[in-house]
Amino acid sequence: MSAQDTPPAVELHVHVEGTLEPELIGELADRGGVALPSADLDDLRARYAFTDLGHFLDLYYANMAVLRTAEDFAAMTRAYLERAAEGGVRHVELFVDPQAHLARGVPLEAVLEGVAGALAAAPVGMTTGLIPCFLRDRPVAEALEVLDALVRSDVAFLGVGLDSAEVGHPPSDFAEVYARARAEGLRLVAHAGEEGPAAYVTEALDVLGVERIDHGIRSLDDPALVRRLAEAAVPLTVCPLSNVRLRAVDTLADHPLARMLDAGLAVSVHSDDPAYFGGYVDDNHRAVAEALELSPDQVRTLAENAVEAAFVDDARRAELRAEVAAWAAGRDGARPSS
Repeated sequence: MSAQDTPPAVELHVHVEGTLEPELIGELADRGGVALPSADLDDLRARYAFTDLGHFLDLYYANMAVLRTAEDFAAMTRAYLERAAEGGVRHVELFVDPQAHLARGVPLEAVLEGVAGALAAAPVGMTTGLIPCFLRDRPVAEALEVLDALVRSDVAFLGVGLDSAEVGHPPSDFAEVYARARAEGLRLVAHAGEEGPAAYVTEALDVLGVERIDHGIRSLDDPALVRRLAEAAVPLTVCPLSNVRLRAVDTLADHPLARMLDAGLAVSVHSDDPAYFGGYVDDNHRAVAEALELSPDQVRTLAENAVEAAFVDDARRAELRAEVAAWAAGRDGARPSS
């Protein structure tokens, strides 16, 4: 599958901080006078051999030191949007982690102004939305304070999410946060079932009331949960290259994505933290299609599932459906008849 053969993409699981490429880290560090722990870009890239989620998060948060001003956040977001457009992204709902920056003394206004401002100037034809996430390994009281500040801000955002270190931090801890967000009319998503157990997926659905599960690959460990997810068509935003780099899955050939499709789950493919995990959304589509020998119909289903899971209005969803259908028709026309 070449770059031209990847489908028009709806990206629903990508963290803006995870799009921070080493070259931009160096540029922002020089601009802001920030000292980095790595000696140079080669040393920084060498640190990207992660052993697990915790190892990754240590570097991920260290690199955020270069993000200090609204312009820094805007530069990072613009760089992602340009690369996403090249990869065929037509709609993106971008995650941002306010607490990771507030803890460093960066004002919430700088984070939101920079990211939202860049999203508002996205490439022509691309629609965007913003989803701030709470860090599940920080206090619930802090998340409640951040939610209040987000609601009071002038920046429009779609909903809220839950991310960071999963094991030992069940979704149910954040029941009050999500109840308040629901009362504000916000859309609800949460990371669950990546390194954590299938039970975390159930908690995210039953306790938090989420509409989408980010990751969810451990759902296969619970047959009753699989049936429930399939019957309700609960979207699962899966990140194959991330799962391999973080050792949640041994190799792409071992990835459960094909089994999830066979089980009738509403799975779709996304990039998570592309600067760290070796690929953007088109790279993920290409890699998993090859490794799992997905059929053209399966690739189309993945793209369609992402369209159906997006928080867009009916008119935009119809446009996105039409783009995927046109792409699929073009591929069908390009295949020689037998």
